Amino acid sequence: MPAQPLAEPGKELPLVFTAPKRRKPAAHWIDLGIDERIAAVQRLGHQKFRAQQLSHQWFERLAHTPDEWTDLPANARQQFVDELFPTLVTEINQQRADRGATIKTLWKLHDGSLVESVLMRYGAGEHSAARTTMCVSSQAGCGMACPFCATGQGGLQRNLSTGEIVMQVLDGARKLSRGELPGGPGRVSNIVFMGMGEPLANYKAVMGAVRTLVEPAPNGLGMSARGITVSTVGLVPRIEQLAGEGIPVTLALSLHAPDDELRDELVPINTRWKVDEVVDAAWHYAEKTRRRVSIEYIMIKDINDQPERADLLARVLKKRGDWGWFHVNLIPLNPTPGSIWTASDPAVEAEFVRRLQARGVPVTIRDTRGSDIDGACGQLAATAV
Repeated sequence: MPAQPLAEPGKELPLVFTAPKRRKPAAHWIDLGIDERIAAVQRLGHQKFRAQQLSHQWFERLAHTPDEWTDLPANARQQFVDELFPTLVTEINQQRADRGATIKTLWKLHDGSLVESVLMRYGAGEHSAARTTMCVSSQAGCGMACPFCATGQGGLQRNLSTGEIVMQVLDGARKLSRGELPGGPGRVSNIVFMGMGEPLANYKAVMGAVRTLVEPAPNGLGMSARGITVSTVGLVPRIEQLAGEGIPVTLALSLHAPDDELRDELVPINTRWKVDEVVDAAWHYAEKTRRRVSIEYIMIKDINDQPERADLLARVLKKRGDWGWFHVNLIPLNPTPGSIWTASDPAVEAEFVRRLQARGVPVTIRDTRGSDIDGACGQLAATAV
C-alpha cells in the first residue's frame, strides 16, 4: 500500500502510520507533570513536599524499590508504589558484548509487547573522554517497512508511553551507577532514539521523554539536550514541529540513498516526501536550532554503495546555502538472519568515504557495537517471539 501523507503538526496521523489500538499502560510518575505529581500525592492524603522526595528518589538516587526510600514514611511507601509507580517494563533477556561494555536488553511490556534497548560504554581515548550512550526504543515494532531493517519486517504493534521510554534510560543509569559495566560507576552521557520504531511517529510520547530527560533534578534526569539524538526516516511535518520545540536535540535523518528511485525502495516513506524535501526539512532544522544534522547512511553491498552514489550524495547535500550543517554518518549494515542484504566491502566503503571527503563533506563511519549479540535492532525481539 503506498504511503499516505501525514497530518499537519498537532493533528492525528492517518491510520497507516498509527499503532493498533491497545490498552494503554497505567499512568506512571514519569508520565505526570510536576504539578500533577503534587496533586497525586495530595490526593493520597500526603503533603505536597512528598512529591519532590519521590522524584529525588526516582531520578537522582535511582532508587526504584520502596525499601530504599528511607526519607519517606515506612507505612506510606507501598501506597506510593501501588498508586503511582506501576511496573512498566520487565527484563526477560540480556546479552553482553565488547567485554561487557555493551549490554542489550529485551523488555516485556504490560501487554506482552517486546522492545529492546542497548547500553554502550566507550572508553577514554587519547583525544576523547569516556562516554556512555543509551539507545532506546520508541515503538514496539515499526510501521515504516524499510526492507533491510529487522524491526520493520515485523510491522508496528503499538507506540510506547513516555514512561516506558524513560524506564529504558533509567535502567541504564542504574547499571552505570552501580558499576555493572567495566570502568566503574558512571552516568549516561548520550541518548539516541535509534532503537525500535520511528520516533517522530510517536511524537507526543517521545517529546515527553525528552522533556523528562532534560528536566533539572530532582524532577528529571538533568541531561543536556545536546546529548540527545532523535532519528527519523523523514516525516517532514514532524521535523518542522521538532524545530519549533525550543529543545536543541540533534536530528538524525536516515537517508540511506541520495536518489528517489532507490530511496523509494529502501525507505518507503520516500514515496510521500522525496529526497530533496526531507533534506530541505533537515537543513531548516539545523538553520533554526543551530545544531548540525547527522545524515545516516547504511552501507549495503551492491545496493547503495556505488561510487557514483557518493558523488550524488555530496551534490544533494551541497545544494543548500550552508550545507556545512550536515555530517554524514556511514553505518556498516548489521545483517539479519535470512536477509538478502549484507554489508559493503571495506574497500568499497573506503572509496565512498574518500569521494565524500574529496568534495568537502564531513563523514565518519559509525563504531558498531554488539555484532555478536543479535546486534541489529529488532533481532533479539524477533528471536524471542
